[in-house]
Amino acid sequence: MGVGAGSGAGQVLNLDTLVRLGRGRRAPGPTRRLSVPEGMTAPLGYDAVAVPARFGPLLMPRLPRVGCVYADEAHWWWIVPSDSDYALEWPAPAQYAGGAVVPDAPDVPDLIHRPEGTIPYTPPIPLYLALCRLTGTTPTWSRPVSA
Repeated sequence: MGVGAGSGAGQVLNLDTLVRLGRGRRAPGPTRRLSVPEGMTAPLGYDAVAVPARFGPLLMPRLPRVGCVYADEAHWWWIVPSDSDYALEWPAPAQYAGGAVVPDAPDVPDLIHRPEGTIPYTPPIPLYLALCRLTGTTPTWSRPVSA
């Protein structure tokens, strides 16, 4: 008999749990994470989307609402609700950072935009669509389905 078979012991892991466990694995070395500014709350948790710095100024005017944005010399980081990568393939060269962990950065990027109010999020769908437009990428849901 397998572990927990018939005894009610053992735990069944669903796909959401496995994804979160996978995101929890980290590379060795210091972990740098973007933090939500004091006085703001992230009721949905938060992740980040990084884009090369050259795209940052092009994205700002294309968005109906801009949340917290961080920047260093190489990237601009946009705070989005947790799991904003669910069913989305963010277009290259964007990078999705679960938990807003900033990989390979010597320092945590600086906050360059703080929205009014207490919510730090940039809405992910408008950000995704603006990135698709800038990169010439067809949104995932518009691509032909192959059998």
